[in-house]
Amino acid sequence: MTEVLFYHLERARLEEVLPGLLEKTLARDWRAVVRTGSKARAEALDAHLWTYKDEGFLPHAAAGEGARQPVWLTDGEDMPNAPQILFLVDGARADPAAIAVLERCVMIFDGRDEAAVGEARGFWKDVKAAGCDATYWKQSAQGGWEKQA
Repeated sequence: MTEVLFYHLERARLEEVLPGLLEKTLARDWRAVVRTGSKARAEALDAHLWTYKDEGFLPHAAAGEGARQPVWLTDGEDMPNAPQILFLVDGARADPAAIAVLERCVMIFDGRDEAAVGEARGFWKDVKAAGCDATYWKQSAQGGWEKQA
């Protein structure tokens, strides 16, 4: 059964949170797909992952030979690297039936955006109805993550 995690951003931006989650993914020897809501957003995240810290980068691809990269960025439904985990960001969607082949799906949404909150609530209902195990995580005042449901 696919585990679905909902990360509710309140203090940090996606660019601050996503690299750490991807680092944890790679530490597990998992491959990931990051599905964005637009091509422009995928391109912006691609550039960010090369430069987000001075001492390294996250190996990834947004075009070309993605099957060899542990992290694939896309605005489509392609998953050429056979991932264990799918990240949904900036309004990206997934069919609960389509994520059944994954270990985990993570929806990261901006709590300051009512439309994003509404989409997350709808996806929560859909994955629960599909029998997935869903958990909800919210940022604490200290910036860490606290399980809420």
